[in-house]
Amino acid sequence: MIGSLVHAYTPLIFWTGMGALLFKYLPQSFPRFLGRSLYWVGVPWQIFALVRETDFNANAGLAPAITIATLGTGLTIAWLTLQVLLWLKTVSKPTWLSAIDSWLPPLDRSSQGTFVIASMLGNTGFVGLGLIPALLGGGDMSWAVFFSVTQNLIGTYGIGVLIASHYGRSETQSSLWTLLRDLITVPTLWAFAASYTTQSIPFPEWGETLVHSSLLFVIPASFLLMGMRLIQLKGIESLKTATISVLLKALVLPTLVAIAVAVLGLNHDARLSLTIMAGVPTAFASLILAEEYNLDPDLAASSIALSTIVILATIPIWLLVS
Repeated sequence: MIGSLVHAYTPLIFWTGMGALLFKYLPQSFPRFLGRSLYWVGVPWQIFALVRETDFNANAGLAPAITIATLGTGLTIAWLTLQVLLWLKTVSKPTWLSAIDSWLPPLDRSSQGTFVIASMLGNTGFVGLGLIPALLGGGDMSWAVFFSVTQNLIGTYGIGVLIASHYGRSETQSSLWTLLRDLITVPTLWAFAASYTTQSIPFPEWGETLVHSSLLFVIPASFLLMGMRLIQLKGIESLKTATISVLLKALVLPTLVAIAVAVLGLNHDARLSLTIMAGVPTAFASLILAEEYNLDPDLAASSIALSTIVILATIPIWLLVS
């Protein structure tokens, strides 16, 4: 397990550090440009490659259904928690709550959107699929792959885009039409459709190489963006504001999933895969969506950083209970 974590985290640490070092030499607008480039080109490229090598015949019904249920649960918990936090703003705070005020997230409209997304979506691609093979020891990977594909399509670039579009605009500007327009123009969904329909068509060798070279560019670029945003944070104070979203994402949600898959009587590989995937760190896509839809990139970066640290402590727990 330690070897898997080292393997998964080494490029994260390297490229994030590079992003932090390079930031002061780059224009202030570059992080937003990089985030939008990932949204429109990088992530669709990566999804095209992932879909092309996915066997959609195995576990095609149950795994996506569990993933959608997990997304719905995460969204519900995040939204209810947000309503409680907003309500606390309107009442007289007891002394104990005022003492932990610095641990609460900012609650302006853009931060609300980031809070919900960061509490719901996980990094199932790089961290999840990077850890699962070693943790399963050659077991059934199909559950993890289907979880990752389903979350990316329905969660990140379906529900996530709707949330980002809604909170990235004022209430008067957010309408059903603008939400639908943003959804149907998501490039990742078009990339999925194109890859799925051409899955049986053999590409020339250079074409396959080009498709699968996405990992050489998209993941490092995502980490560079994270480093550029982390270097702008105000130290530990910024990380403290991500505490609640990380607790929901890294502890509450995977605990509920672990209970659910045990009740369903799934085998060990399925239980471990689904629990780990539910508890992976906050998705890098939360930062990409924050850049594209003018949400709160600081809260997104803080949630990613803190949840990436927390998973070091939670993985042994999920191994034990699964």
